[in-house]
Amino acid sequence: MKPIYNYQLVLLLFLALLGVGCQQKPAQEEQAGPKRISLNHLKASSPYLTKDHKGNPVLCWVQAQDTAGHYLLYYARSTDQGHTFAPPQAIPTSAGVYPHDENLSKLVFKANGDILAVFAVQNPSNQNSYAGLVRYTQSFDSGKTWTPARQLAQDAENSIDERYFDLALLPSGEVAAIWLDSRKNTAKEGSSLYFSSTSGRQGFTYEKVIDRQLCQCCRTDLFVDGRGHLHAAYRAILNDSIRDMMHLVSTDNGQTFQPRERISVDNWVINGCPHTGPTLAWTRSGLHAAWYTMGGGSGVFYTHKPQAGAFAPREAVSTLASAKHPQLVSFGNEQLALVWDEQVPQAKPFRARIGLQVRDAMGAPVLQSFLTADTVSASYPVVVGVGDSHLLVAYTQKQGGASEVWYQRLEGKGKK
Repeated sequence: MKPIYNYQLVLLLFLALLGVGCQQKPAQEEQAGPKRISLNHLKASSPYLTKDHKGNPVLCWVQAQDTAGHYLLYYARSTDQGHTFAPPQAIPTSAGVYPHDENLSKLVFKANGDILAVFAVQNPSNQNSYAGLVRYTQSFDSGKTWTPARQLAQDAENSIDERYFDLALLPSGEVAAIWLDSRKNTAKEGSSLYFSSTSGRQGFTYEKVIDRQLCQCCRTDLFVDGRGHLHAAYRAILNDSIRDMMHLVSTDNGQTFQPRERISVDNWVINGCPHTGPTLAWTRSGLHAAWYTMGGGSGVFYTHKPQAGAFAPREAVSTLASAKHPQLVSFGNEQLALVWDEQVPQAKPFRARIGLQVRDAMGAPVLQSFLTADTVSASYPVVVGVGDSHLLVAYTQKQGGASEVWYQRLEGKGKK
């Protein structure tokens, strides 16, 4: 399986994989290419993709308001499966949001249309100059108005550093959250993993610790599978020196969690935080995971856990050790899409590009390509499936001193 570098050829192969005939649309219309969604001439980064309560794709990102470093969280909604997006809307109560491509600010939509916007702010202190907090604001009228921002942790006085959170819509209709928190019962290095859930429009009203001694600066992943089971993935600190990926699962909306398990025995010993976390997805064959490590080899790796069984031995995704920041999603007819960024070989100055790998329901790779040109620097991709067999990929792109949010729509008709 050789990587493909021509963008138009990538799309043609992708469409062929999904069973698209030449009669659907002219090639020029199908290959619309990358589009910028952030405001022109102002810094933007940290895209995140989700869906609203009607299944419409929604893209949010952190947008500068001026050149003085004032930022707000923006979002835009598409009602045509990602062909176009409505004009971006700012969330005024997100003032102070901190742009961080690994600690992504996010939106989640409840079934009744209520919106929660959860975002990161800085909270430096004498104990930790890099500390931050997680705040959230709610809208009960489709984004017209927003509630005052509140801290995610209920014990706000003692929680002085909370970061690297993730959200999931539970089968109960409530929203669950996990995050890395400074509160701990040990002098050992690391953060605690906290869990919380909402109670109607009261916001987050319940929290508890579900694991301890985690790597302090890696993205977490919270995910609900096709059976309604809740999964959490994160980088733990094992034996005070090994930083490997762990997995927790709950079958009762987070009330209890089963004993944690190691996703892969990488045995990566590192005295520091790699700033690149795990990602999970689900197909009928079971749970799928991807992550970055430098233990026993460097780069992005993939594994599969059948519904009854253990995680399989890992597989390398890219041939380059520089591959990082994977994001995994299921889409269409039980297929998987995995995106990541990696260094453009021999590029001076440094530039990154976005990789895409499509896998079947069992996790076998069927296509690998690159979505961005080597002449720009693109990183921190996110991906969501829309419609029967469409993909939206968004990322931060830098060129000529500008930092912007771009997206691409890959479309086709999945096999029934």
